[in-house]
Amino acid sequence: MSTTMDHRIETSGSVSLAVADCSVQGADVKSMPVSQNGLSSELLEELAALAAEKVRGEGLRLMGEGGLLPELAQHLMQAALEAEMDEHLAAEAGRVGGRGSRSGGNMRNGYRAKKVMTEVGPVTVQVPRDRLGTFRPRLLPVYARRTGALDDLVLSLTAKGLTSGEIVSHLAQTYGMTTTKETISTITDKALESMAEWRTRPLDPVYPVVFIDAVHVKIRDGHVANRPIYVAVAVTADGYREILGLWAGNGGEGAKYWQTVLTEIKNRGVRDVLMLVCDGLSALPDAVSTVWPQTVVQTCVVHLIRASLRYASRRDWAEVARDLKPVYTAVNEDEARQRLADFDATWGKRYPSIAGTWQRAWSEFVPFLGLPDAIRQVVYTTNAIESLNARYRRAAQACGHFPNEQAALKRLYLATLALDPTGRGRQRWNNRWKSALNEFDVLFDGRLTAGRV
Repeated sequence: MSTTMDHRIETSGSVSLAVADCSVQGADVKSMPVSQNGLSSELLEELAALAAEKVRGEGLRLMGEGGLLPELAQHLMQAALEAEMDEHLAAEAGRVGGRGSRSGGNMRNGYRAKKVMTEVGPVTVQVPRDRLGTFRPRLLPVYARRTGALDDLVLSLTAKGLTSGEIVSHLAQTYGMTTTKETISTITDKALESMAEWRTRPLDPVYPVVFIDAVHVKIRDGHVANRPIYVAVAVTADGYREILGLWAGNGGEGAKYWQTVLTEIKNRGVRDVLMLVCDGLSALPDAVSTVWPQTVVQTCVVHLIRASLRYASRRDWAEVARDLKPVYTAVNEDEARQRLADFDATWGKRYPSIAGTWQRAWSEFVPFLGLPDAIRQVVYTTNAIESLNARYRRAAQACGHFPNEQAALKRLYLATLALDPTGRGRQRWNNRWKSALNEFDVLFDGRLTAGRV
């Protein structure tokens, strides 16, 4: 028994349709190998031969105007629309007992041309119509001019840091599409709904450490000004980084603002935070004590070192950093004060402001000295935060400035999705997490374990 399959192209009006005739002869049927999408090896070989012929001739163009893939996409989309119409008419005929106006049923009523932007280039299809106007194709909704895959492509390019103008240029050069910055902005606005869901998603009941940091962006609100976008990054009980959310500020946030932010995090399910690490946010400790009374507020040591280096000449950075290390590696507060005095004796005449920077932050720095080494490494090691901030800065700098704070939040949210499609920005914090986990549980009287139950 043998099988023969005849692929041919038929034309209905001005519409090209794919038709496959299959006739069975003989007694033994051999199944032809197919690809994951159901393409037979015979069809794939025909396409390969066509590509080779194109290469030998005028050259092979895959995407854009005159490309092979847009032509295939047009053919497949047309066949899919015809199949959807057949299914729609069959379903309506089953409800009313027949097709045609005499039986009260529905029937075809010509076509209308529609140009669609796809991920392989612009495609023009003939969308079938019905007499009753009830046909709603799933492949191409009524007002859709783009495929979902193209929207995903634009969102991905935006997340990678490309501006709207750069995306327009990229689509024109690669896919032969003519679009505008306004269209790109409309596509990226679809992320606002998912961003709202992301910013209100449930969180873990307890986090060992939460870092609050800021990325400064330029926002045009009457005039262009530097505005902070605050990001809360947590270390989970399993030792992974998780981005809790993004909030826009104006640089002068008080206790009321921070109490609102922390209450929002608490309402999303966070019952306890063991340590909260921040820098230069004077009103934050009071808000923390109101929302989570047992939480220890700690100044970020890395930010203290960087603030110190701002007062030093670049050629002295290595020596200044080396002489500051005994301060934050001291075994207790008394030794740290002595090491700071030694540092001031060495560098005080040249850079008197450095010791003052540490003294002003001393009350928030002291808790760090009482931590075991395993926890110190978690609090001090901020590579996961720095890599996140670098991605955020790159995305913000590509735009220059934003028209409003919502546009800035949208851009940083898309950059977050580029790190992790779930939006959590998961990344292993360090390789010795188990020892730190045990130290957290002992130091904080079992609150970490109790909060996970």
